Order: sequence, then C-alpha cells, then structure tokens
Amino acid sequence: MNEKASNEKPQPAEETAAFQNNALAQQYGGGHAGGWVSRLPPSWVPYVQLTRLSPPAALFLIYFPHFFGIILAAIIQKSPVSRVLPASLIMLGGSFFFSNAAHGWNDLIDAPIDKSIARTSKRPIPRGAISPRAAFIFTVTQALGAALFLLLMPEGSAIYAVPNIIGTYYYPWAKRHTNFAQLVLGFCLAWGIIMGSCAMDLKPFTWGPFGGSNGWEQSFWAEPSTTCLFLACILWTVIYDSIYAHQDIKDDIKVGLKSIAVLFKDWTKPLLWLLLGCMVTLLYTCGNLLDMGIPFYVIAAGGSLLSLGAMIANVNLKESSSCWWWFRYGFWLAGGAIAGGLLSEYVLIGPTF
Repeated sequence: MNEKASNEKPQPAEETAAFQNNALAQQYGGGHAGGWVSRLPPSWVPYVQLTRLSPPAALFLIYFPHFFGIILAAIIQKSPVSRVLPASLIMLGGSFFFSNAAHGWNDLIDAPIDKSIARTSKRPIPRGAISPRAAFIFTVTQALGAALFLLLMPEGSAIYAVPNIIGTYYYPWAKRHTNFAQLVLGFCLAWGIIMGSCAMDLKPFTWGPFGGSNGWEQSFWAEPSTTCLFLACILWTVIYDSIYAHQDIKDDIKVGLKSIAVLFKDWTKPLLWLLLGCMVTLLYTCGNLLDMGIPFYVIAAGGSLLSLGAMIANVNLKESSSCWWWFRYGFWLAGGAIAGGLLSEYVLIGPTF
C-alpha cells in the first residue's frame, strides 16, 4: 500500500473520482492485493478480499468486544492469567471464522446492490472473482468453523450465541428495512461481550445455563457492569459505522438503502456527539459499579472521548476519503482505549498466574 496514502490525512480537494482510484478504495472497495496478500496463490486473494483480512480491521471489529467481555469477567471474578489466556485464544479463533462467515454472508446478499455502488462494485462477488455458489459454500464452512469453537467453551455457552447468529443473518436486510441498521450491527458486534463473559464462565444473565446472581444484582435481568459495557459498545459501533456509511450516502440514496447517515444527513454530527456522551457515561458507570481505579476512567472513558471526539469534530462527512480515514483510525484508537482501560484495572487487582 502507498505509505503516503495510508498515513496522511486526505486533502479537502480530493473527492470521489480520486478516492475510487487510490489505495483506500482498493482496501475496502474489495480490490486490495498488496503487502502479504500479493504472496498468496492468486485463487486465494478474492477470499482474503471477501473477508476483509487485509487490513485486519474487520477481524478486530468482532474480536474487540469478545476481548472486552473476557477482561471484564476476569476483573469481576479476579480470575488468574491462566484462565484469561486460553479464553482469549478461543475467542480469537472463533472471531476469525465468525468474521469470515459474517462478511461472506453480507457480501453474498448485498452483491446485486454492490454492483450499483462505485466503492463496492469491485468486490469479489460483483466483479465475478467469486461465484455466488462458491461464496455460499465458503460462508457455510466458516460458520461451521466458528461453531466448533463453541465446543471449547464452558458447557451451556452455545445457547448464548443464538441471538448473535440471528442478528448477523438479518443484518444485510436491515439496510433495506430500517434507517437504524447501525443499531442492528452494534447489537451483533457488542454481543461479543456476552460471549467473552461466557468464555470465562461468568453468569451474564440472572437465568439460563449459568444460573443466577446474588445480592442486589438479583433485581437486574443481566449483570449490571456487563450491561453497561454492552450498551457502550453498541453506541461505539453506531458512531464509527455512521461515519463509515457517509462514504456511500449518495449511492445509497439512489439505490434505496437506508442508514443513520441517510436519515440524518447534515444532522449526523449532533447525533454522534449525543451518542458519544452516552457512551462515555456508560463506561464511567461500568467502572463505578465495580469500584475500578482511576486508570480505567482515564484510559477507557477519557481515551474514547478524545479519539471519537476528534473523529466527530474533524471528519468531513461530504468526502468519502475523509470518512474512511477517520473511521479507520478512530476505530482503532477507541477500541484500544477500552481494551487498555480494562487491562489496567485487571493488572491493578494483582492477578495470579
């Protein structure tokens, strides 16, 4: 990838025509074949593009919430490192296959529409590099791979994956049915927190295979701090994906797709500021419920506020290249901040090995 294109903030003069021809369009437009991808057999490259493995942002979109759930559960239970590491590896493996399956399914259903949108018209299925039949077979194999990792989790965990499976199956149609498809996506991604908790054998709900809770928490349907982190993660997704959706807003309107970007248009930024305030409040509440130390608030809540705040303040929603640039870096910084905040608290409790 061109180093200048990846590390410099795009200039305002660069608009749609230039965007379609530079490395940004290649990466999330479905044609990225540089770096390590170029060393693969040619027949593998379209599947790497289908699953968005280069760059690996797609994988971490799914893995980050699972990791959040693992570390939060470790904090609650004061779990040793010897439990955290295996759970993290299991969730990473499961996230890899689930990410592949989810992106394959999304692109399979979206292929007819992707042909009509400039940025996505060169993705593997629309351009004919992968047939719909081959994409379906690939998606099924990846889904089965993800399911195998459920067998490595504590007994009864598989039932908790059902809501996420249903949501992921429905998501490609959500963009046709509602302007709030970002909420559907947010639910699917944030559900990783629940699965991460299950991987640590934490009781995320007051019913079901993992039993109930004790004390004042019995009045809640779900473990309160887990719920706060879950809701914060939904809002995080809505924020970055709404900015991502502005890349294609003109084409989306033409083909009849819906999104928060299409609904709010020039009013998207005020909405995102409101959501960011709610997200930071939920992170603060999550920490407060568990009496976390100052580093969590500074790193997780403060880091999210700074990174996402900078993204909302500086992104030019009328420029596709600006939307992609800020989505890319805002996502990583905020995800890293939440992970770092949780890890700082875990270290402070002095876990054993």
